[in-house]
Amino acid sequence: MLRYFFRAKSLPIFATPKMSTLSASAYYADTGAPIARLSAKTYFQQLSRNEKLYAHYMAKAGHWGTRVILRSVSPESEQIYDLILATHAAVKADYSNLEKHLGKEIVKWYLEYASQFLGNLGNYKSFGDVKFIPRLSKGDFETLVELVNDEVCLQLFEQVKDDMYALDSKRVLLGWPAEGHVTGYYLNTLTKAEVEAVNSALAAHGIMPENTRLEKVDDTLFRVHVASANISNSTGYYPDTIKFEIDGKQASLEFEFGDHSAEFAKIVENLVEAKKYVANETQLKMLENYIESFQTGSMNAHYQSQVHWVKDMGPAVETNIGFIETYREPANVRGEWECLVAMVNKDRTAKFGELVRKARDFIAELPWSKDYEKDVFTPPDFTSLEVLSMTTSGVPAGINLPNYDKVRINLGFKNVSLGNVLSAKSGKEPVTFVDEQTQQLYEKYRAEAFEVQVGIHELLGHGTGKLLMETDDGEFNFDVKNPPLGLDGKPVSTYYKKGETWGSLFGSVSGAFEECRAESVAMSLFTNRALLSVFGFKEPKEQDEVLFVSYLTMCRAGLLALEYYDPENKKWGQPHCQARFAILKTYLDAGEGLVSLEYTRPDYDDLVIKVDRAKIETVGQRAIDAFLKKLHIYKCSGDAVNGTKFFVEHTTPGPELLKFRDVVVAKKLPRKQLVQGNTVLRGDDVDVEEYAESEIGMIESFIHRDT
Repeated sequence: MLRYFFRAKSLPIFATPKMSTLSASAYYADTGAPIARLSAKTYFQQLSRNEKLYAHYMAKAGHWGTRVILRSVSPESEQIYDLILATHAAVKADYSNLEKHLGKEIVKWYLEYASQFLGNLGNYKSFGDVKFIPRLSKGDFETLVELVNDEVCLQLFEQVKDDMYALDSKRVLLGWPAEGHVTGYYLNTLTKAEVEAVNSALAAHGIMPENTRLEKVDDTLFRVHVASANISNSTGYYPDTIKFEIDGKQASLEFEFGDHSAEFAKIVENLVEAKKYVANETQLKMLENYIESFQTGSMNAHYQSQVHWVKDMGPAVETNIGFIETYREPANVRGEWECLVAMVNKDRTAKFGELVRKARDFIAELPWSKDYEKDVFTPPDFTSLEVLSMTTSGVPAGINLPNYDKVRINLGFKNVSLGNVLSAKSGKEPVTFVDEQTQQLYEKYRAEAFEVQVGIHELLGHGTGKLLMETDDGEFNFDVKNPPLGLDGKPVSTYYKKGETWGSLFGSVSGAFEECRAESVAMSLFTNRALLSVFGFKEPKEQDEVLFVSYLTMCRAGLLALEYYDPENKKWGQPHCQARFAILKTYLDAGEGLVSLEYTRPDYDDLVIKVDRAKIETVGQRAIDAFLKKLHIYKCSGDAVNGTKFFVEHTTPGPELLKFRDVVVAKKLPRKQLVQGNTVLRGDDVDVEEYAESEIGMIESFIHRDT
């Protein structure tokens, strides 16, 4: 829920209505994708020896969760991963013999698939949740494996070859298995009603589901698999069984521990080492909670780790680890393993620090009453970091954590901008749907506008808002007898009941809804000249230029988002894209020529986005504020019924916009892949080993990790 991504650069066209017309080529892995090194060596070398060792062991702990991510994506992902690494080891990183027999193009296609797979940690795109398959044919892939002449590779290929290439109009998407989609979070097919009943039963017992996977044993027995090093229940957090109802029928829930136990034993082992090098008592307590959580499976311990993490302000090495984001699980409550290890960029952090100091003034300008805002705004730690290591299916440009609502409300949160992700480059990228006269201005300010957008999005977007809720002790954090006024001018009648969370109440739309709210906060406040001054834009003319480019960037992102909408299944493949499409639609619906999509050709090949800069601070401001107010009040008041209905209707493309989808797909650009380095112990010191900006460099970066 709380991550900020660049626009994705590639995604195959979605399934067509009839299986007979499904084209394999539409799902091919990218070719010619830019590959950039995520370099952090300079900042790492500035650390003390203890800080380096702390970063080293935290990164190693994170990498041991690689297979946990793979298992949450698809049943075949882990075996494909093993096949790629085993092939590289068998050929000793020399593919010349394969090129001699198969030709350079076939080997290139294999390496591109391997690199993209590793960059996404699975055979479904992390940005879009759509399957991709190798460009080389199954027969050519089989010949390649035979030429490698390694028994392990032959066995692995035999296990995955059919699933690797299988295309089905529904199974090309991650989602609910009962609807024909794919997920690794459920070990067999469960219906949406069954999953929601299990989730409600867990919530009723105060059990957080982020570190679990589900199995249906039979119609009346369900098993919750808990990620832990221990293979038995060693904590009072979990009962032996839970009785609950599904459609009026009695059912039971049992717990099994030790999911991913081999990996979690290694995760704990490395965290124990990292504990020796903590910088302060707060970090020590945080590590102790992490170790307890991953050893026993207790999410209460992980919750406590985040309490300490929030209090660890401005560390030289910033880390966060666990089952963090819930975008990819169909019900949006189970997390994907993630580990961030990064160093502070002091110069850029100073800029964000001023934004934090002035946050209260900017929040007061947002279009809702104080009833829907925290009683006391706790300024968060807003830091610009250089990523050393991030074990995840997709590296974001910024994050806002923790995701636990009670920690955020009562203690605060941290905002992080990932500087070397923002600046990672591998050559000039062409800009589509922007007219020639605007290209130069767009290129000049796009990075600066994006930096401002990330800052507002993370701090004042995700950081604002008060959820009206009943607390664990039966009290309320608002005047329940005189609740605040809703969108209809009457007191609201909904709120978060005990045990309910934002994710559990709003379910599958929660991720996109929250990203849309945060993006809308950014667009609402972008017109604030004092805020632009914080980022160094002091002159009115330059402020106008940055503001114009921000609008153009958001509208372009909303148009490009159509690539991630599946017209057949009426399903969005990526929450950030759904969010940005909603904002484009808001500006188009505002009328008065604020934003228009112009073209002369019947195939829309010359389509460009036009923004009337003279109307941004009038028509645009009114439109985004009205839209944002609805999102915010629906969320804060827990009005899931009306909020979900509003959001789904607003983000379902009609024919007037869906007609542009084909040209958006036709002009798509390959998504950038980021090659991360590895820390290496050398005597008493730690160094960073970096790799070539190539497909082989990507593979070698994984070969050199313990996974």
